[in-house]
Amino acid sequence: MENQQEGPVGPESGRKRRVRSRPVLIAAVAGCAVLGGVLVLLPRERPAGPAAPAPGAPAMAALDSGVPAALPDLGELIDERARAVRERPGDATSWAVLGTAYAERGRRLADPAYYPRAEKALRTSLRVRPQRNTRALAGLAALSLARRDFPAARRWGEAALELEPRRWTTYPLLIDAYTGLGDQNAAKRALDRLTGLYSGPAVLARAAAVYRDRGRREDAAASLADAVAGAREPAERAAYLEQAGRLAFERGEPDVALRHFREAVRLDAGQRAAQAGQGRALAALGRPTEALGVYRAALARQPCPLYALELGELYESLGRPAAARVQYGLLRERVRAAATGGADEELVLGRFEADHGDPGAAVRRLRAEWRRRPVTEVADALGWALHRAGESVEGLRFALVATDPVRGGGMYDAVAMYHRGMIERELGRDGAARRHLTEALRINPHFSPLGAPAARTALKALGEPPDEEVPEMDGGAG
Repeated sequence: MENQQEGPVGPESGRKRRVRSRPVLIAAVAGCAVLGGVLVLLPRERPAGPAAPAPGAPAMAALDSGVPAALPDLGELIDERARAVRERPGDATSWAVLGTAYAERGRRLADPAYYPRAEKALRTSLRVRPQRNTRALAGLAALSLARRDFPAARRWGEAALELEPRRWTTYPLLIDAYTGLGDQNAAKRALDRLTGLYSGPAVLARAAAVYRDRGRREDAAASLADAVAGAREPAERAAYLEQAGRLAFERGEPDVALRHFREAVRLDAGQRAAQAGQGRALAALGRPTEALGVYRAALARQPCPLYALELGELYESLGRPAAARVQYGLLRERVRAAATGGADEELVLGRFEADHGDPGAAVRRLRAEWRRRPVTEVADALGWALHRAGESVEGLRFALVATDPVRGGGMYDAVAMYHRGMIERELGRDGAARRHLTEALRINPHFSPLGAPAARTALKALGEPPDEEVPEMDGGAG
């Protein structure tokens, strides 16, 4: 190593050092410039943004929040959870989510083929995790409601509630189960508990359904308006609009109903119930060609037996019996398909048989349905079937139940009031018949393309009510 000796320190030597360092500085600056140019040319690393949602995440969020999910989102969720259970067969949560999504998709599409798959997935979840599996129990309650098996829905819903009493999304399932069984008091108690736990559009919509069933139509309409205003997702808002449309139609406001139904379909193209509702409203507004088109479109994607019955009756009202028979054939086919999936469509089939098939068969079916579900809508259908089968005296007993407000009956139900009036007319009770037929048309002048004209014809035949003698005033009264 060489010895380094310090040189003389002075102005001259400092100048020499500054001169010698200048080329080094220039080289450093040039190097930075070149490096800067290179950095400019390199692609910049962008800051990380929010991660893309997992497939099916919107539907998962909807199911967890107790709100309707869009059909495409449900399809993604089903695919994602089906892959998950193939990879992890012991994943009880994924099995439960898969089963619940199957049940909801089957309900939305009126496709009972989804129900056995839903049941298999949900029971697998319970087998994997037999204890404290609230999600699977609630899924089985939802599946039972889709199948119209209300006793089973009540059992599963109450079991889920026992595990987690503060899980608010269980209460709407129980409200529907109690309503389906005709237990209005239990439905009201469940609603009270629900509103004490949670508030939001889903609760408002559920409350509206309870108000409607108890004859509180104004309260139901106000609650639904709030639910629509507060809904966050298009599919959710569309579902509440469809509910509002049904209520408006029942109140005799087909123009309002049509606006609600159209907006629902605009928001959610898979909202087939709203599409069928458009057909109902358009027929009431005297636009049968448009009504036929939207009914057919709804049935093409959601072959619901009720829509087939409504379309068939619209064809009949237009003097097209052959086209009506095609729809009635579809109705029978869909009822059979529903039975293979464990779903109960006996009420719709009974209504059909009473008016367009075998009234005796309708009575047998509806008596069995009444034993299972003693609710006002079954009382109305059974009373009418008995009348059509020539047993009007017994039929009137059920018609009185169907229009009894104490039992939650349809004092605001135009169809039930029409049936009661026609039965009373058959029994020679002209005053009561005139009163109830008039009331049916007051509630909704277009409640049915066949029933409403029949009510008007019957009223015309009954004529004006006779003048009643005015009692004389008692002269001794002060």
